Amino acid sequence: MTIKIGIFGATGRMGKMLAREILDDPQCTFVGGTVREGSPFMDKSLNDVLGLPASVVFPKQAINTISPEKLLGACDVAIDFTRAEVSVHHAYVAAAMGKPIVIGTTGFNQEQVQMLADAANHIPIVLAPNMSVGVTLLTAITEIVAQTLDAKYDIEIVEMHHRHKIDSPSGTALLLGEAAAQGRSINLKNRAVYDRKGNSGPRKRGDIGFATLRGGDVVGEHTVIFANDGERVELTHKASDRRIFAQGAVVAAKWVIAHPAGRYSMKDVLGFD
Repeated sequence: MTIKIGIFGATGRMGKMLAREILDDPQCTFVGGTVREGSPFMDKSLNDVLGLPASVVFPKQAINTISPEKLLGACDVAIDFTRAEVSVHHAYVAAAMGKPIVIGTTGFNQEQVQMLADAANHIPIVLAPNMSVGVTLLTAITEIVAQTLDAKYDIEIVEMHHRHKIDSPSGTALLLGEAAAQGRSINLKNRAVYDRKGNSGPRKRGDIGFATLRGGDVVGEHTVIFANDGERVELTHKASDRRIFAQGAVVAAKWVIAHPAGRYSMKDVLGFD
């Protein structure tokens, strides 16, 4: 039996890419996706929604809908790359219907993170700001290096994305910051520095700094810098194709359906812990 997967936000860049990955995976069946109410794709065929030729034939139960309940009713697991407030709503609907969900959305505030944790008491949720294998490995390495190098090594995280990205710092940068803080046994909330302007004074030992760059069509670049007098260690990941995020999300979807309720990360999915 194949795994039936639905996509929240099927008309977005990631939604279309996810659909192609699901269609290419013999272990999966694409059962449809949601569109925003009022979208020009509301009454279109899935072929039109995804920009696929008519020769691509979908299962009879495949749907194009504005209803999260209808999509969840048709699938075994759903993947969500929408917006923070929308993803939280989808997670609550999924929890009510007992359906697992994979969320790659970024930009959640603390209240929304807690709401997702509440939903994860009822269903398994994979929540990851970055689904790539490379970034997951970078996160694990960052924690190890932060633990190995003492506070004499200043930690700075630099990230760059395309001009259209709306949240800053990126979810991946924050994930790397959390990994560095965990390696140092400190609380990122108390030590993060997101802005330096004017006479900001000398750098405080133990702080974790963030620098954000936006421009062009950069898919995503992240560097964690450990800087000491006389030397610097840099860990870098560069994404050149969004397909890596879609591939990771499909791997997560296939993994999560076999696990109990709880909140999981890509480290859990890939067994990095």
